[in-house]
Amino acid sequence: MIEIFSPSEVERAKVSGAFVGGVLRTMRERAKVGTNLLEIDAWVGQAITDAGAVSSYVDYAPSFGRGPFGHYICTSVNDAVLHGLPHDYRLRNGDLLTLDFAASLEGIVTDSAISFIVGDAADPADVRMIETTQRALAAGIAAAVADAKIGDISHAVGTVLEGAGYPVNTEFGGHGVGTTMHQDPHITNTGRPGRGYRLRPGLLIAIEPWIMADTATLVTDDDGWTLRSATGARTAHSEHTIAITDDGPIVLTA
Repeated sequence: MIEIFSPSEVERAKVSGAFVGGVLRTMRERAKVGTNLLEIDAWVGQAITDAGAVSSYVDYAPSFGRGPFGHYICTSVNDAVLHGLPHDYRLRNGDLLTLDFAASLEGIVTDSAISFIVGDAADPADVRMIETTQRALAAGIAAAVADAKIGDISHAVGTVLEGAGYPVNTEFGGHGVGTTMHQDPHITNTGRPGRGYRLRPGLLIAIEPWIMADTATLVTDDDGWTLRSATGARTAHSEHTIAITDDGPIVLTA
């Protein structure tokens, strides 16, 4: 399913995006050495309740997971990169933490992710990886203009990721959003320009470059959800939801 929204509905999406982006900013500030992943999950659950929003994760049960997810946010640490299931783990100095959060507010879902180093022991290689996903995200957003193609976004993202020397996995990537969290079109993190669905004003998409330091192969934890690098290498992930408009892309989750 692909949904196209009116200008008034895009205004509602801005409210949802501001909420999702704000929650991630707050969680980044609160995630310290010694913070438990389950504490982060509880804080996000309370934020959802306080805002009158609806979790996109608690009842989420896709074919690739062991659903329902049962938590409010994905918390992926170090070699985990996607769908990190919150569990009883206290953050350590130098951990690379990815928070991925989606929720519905005003009837529209927005989705965003950030990666950052906990504490004051940042490995330069981790910082480079995070910054690479951020640059790839910016490139993908810049390519997301009306009448461009999905392949133009994929090519822009992949040019940055592969140009920095990282392998790229194409199993999971960006996607459409709207009244539900995951919709068509699928946006791989590398691809050929000029291919795929034509971007139309009113389309909402989540662009999400993610990488693993030395592999493109994922393995799944026994929890049925958490995806890790097959080699145990560190990972990074950046994501924003944007709206396609006649005047260029609007970042909803900034």
